[in-house]
Amino acid sequence: MIAEVRRSRGLRILIWIGLWSAAYGGRDLAGLPVLIWMLPPACEPARQFLIVSFSYLIIVPATLAFMELTIGALRRVLQVLLITGITIALAGISWFLISGSQNTFLVYNQWLAVAILVTLIVGSSVPKWSKRYLVLSQHRVLTIGALIFSLEALWVNIARPLNYKVPHCYDTIGFAVLLLSFAYTALEMIISNERRLLSIENELAIARDLQFSILPGAGPKIPSLSIAAVYEPMTAVAGDFYEFLPIDEHRVGFLIADVNGHGVPAALVASMIKVAGQTVNSCASDPAEVLKRLGNILNHNLHRQLVSAAYLWIDTEAGLARYSAAGHPPLLYWRSLDGAVHQIESNGLLFGMDLESDYPVREIPLAPGDRFLLYTDGVTEPENDAGEQFGDRRLEQVIRDNRSRTLSELAEQLLAEIRAWKKPAMGLHDDITLIAIDIVDAPVPGFDRVTFQPAAVLLP
Repeated sequence: MIAEVRRSRGLRILIWIGLWSAAYGGRDLAGLPVLIWMLPPACEPARQFLIVSFSYLIIVPATLAFMELTIGALRRVLQVLLITGITIALAGISWFLISGSQNTFLVYNQWLAVAILVTLIVGSSVPKWSKRYLVLSQHRVLTIGALIFSLEALWVNIARPLNYKVPHCYDTIGFAVLLLSFAYTALEMIISNERRLLSIENELAIARDLQFSILPGAGPKIPSLSIAAVYEPMTAVAGDFYEFLPIDEHRVGFLIADVNGHGVPAALVASMIKVAGQTVNSCASDPAEVLKRLGNILNHNLHRQLVSAAYLWIDTEAGLARYSAAGHPPLLYWRSLDGAVHQIESNGLLFGMDLESDYPVREIPLAPGDRFLLYTDGVTEPENDAGEQFGDRRLEQVIRDNRSRTLSELAEQLLAEIRAWKKPAMGLHDDITLIAIDIVDAPVPGFDRVTFQPAAVLLP
């Protein structure tokens, strides 16, 4: 019951122990004279069926419980024995339903139990094998309990077919010893896993703080620009990254990148991009050269991972923007002159392809009121219940519908639209990062970093 409530993969062993002990106890309960006396005669076939079913099937949850404690070749041997046990059980129960004979296949079931017990004894008793094939390094309680039960069960399973009388209480005592040792070992394994997970969660929390620390804590001081950024990891740490490359009060570069995958590996690559980005300040005005240098640095260190990136250079004094990308979603450009949203695509190869690539540059004249949006594919890929992605069109529509709002309001509205679109029971499919830039007439101090939490804005 605990395992079912917790819904944890690591607690499945409790389910198998519970079913195993229930089958053992159910078989004995169904054979009690007082139960036979209480039940009406019409229930006798059902009682006999339960006894036969428990007798044949008890080996299945027992083997599954053993498998939760084993790895490697020993686990594969138990898998073969499990399939054999299921086959014998189906054959024995089916034959009982056809002929009424209870014990036709029981001898095979008993010898299979002997094989499983011998496997368990050898696997847990030989130090070299126990360290290699058992989940727990310390398993003395399980070894002692398994040896006591196995010796008793071997004696019973060999003696009874040879018509030697063995008191039934020996079965009960042996099983109780094994069950208690198994339960102790299972709880030890669960507690160990919980401690390990807690340690990992603490380390991930530190990693999350460190990753946020490599992101810009304040925006570049460009009087004619208003800037807002959104950064929301799918997991504790993310593979998205963004950076500002300010040169002076009129010129600044915006870099955004998306590492294929999630979690710690992607976050480590994102940290590499941070380091690599510090080497391109000298060519910040040339998007093609920025991406080429980043690619040269990253391609030798990505180890089969791929990274998309986009770079936007804005020179408010010259009234010009330059844009280039490496396999990244297009730059969205809301032009104040015609009130239309334009997709600016200028892509070379993804980083990590180990191929030479040119990165074509698009030049865009600037005018007051223009708005730019750089984003990763986590913005457009969330799916609704019908499996439809949020998509580029809806993103463009949000930009059009909110053209009069501030960038912070636009970011909050876009995130609200994504939350409303995606499946209610599911979290993010991918990390979400976007940078929004407005070209303004008057100086606009400050920088907003907006998180995914509703109406939460981190001021500089």
